[in-house]
Amino acid sequence: MITYPDFEKVDIRVGRITRAEPYPEARKPAYKLWVDFGGDLGEKRSSAQITKHYTPEGLIGRQVLAVVNFPPRQIGKVLSEVLVLGLPDAEGEVVLIGPGHEVPLGGKLF
Repeated sequence: MITYPDFEKVDIRVGRITRAEPYPEARKPAYKLWVDFGGDLGEKRSSAQITKHYTPEGLIGRQVLAVVNFPPRQIGKVLSEVLVLGLPDAEGEVVLIGPGHEVPLGGKLF
C-alpha cells in the first residue's frame, strides 16, 4: 500500500497531442507522439502502443493524461520523455485516458 505523499510524487499532467506518426521500427505496433503540455513543460515525445483504437490523424488535438516526471527512456530509436496513460479494453488493447471536457494544458491530476 502507498501513502498519499507517495502518490503526490507522481506528476500526472494533461497535454494535447500535436503530432503522431507510425513507428514501424517498434517491436509491437506503436506510434510516435508529440504532446504539448504548455507552460514550462512544453512539448514532450513519447511512444505508445495504441494502434488498435487510434489512427495518427485521429490523435491530433486529443487531450491525454501523462506522467511527466519519470526519467526519459529510450524505446528503440525514440527517446520517450513522458508516459501517456491508458487502460486496457476487454481484449487488452490500450484506450487513452483524458479529461471529459477541455481543460487548460499542463493541469495536474490531484
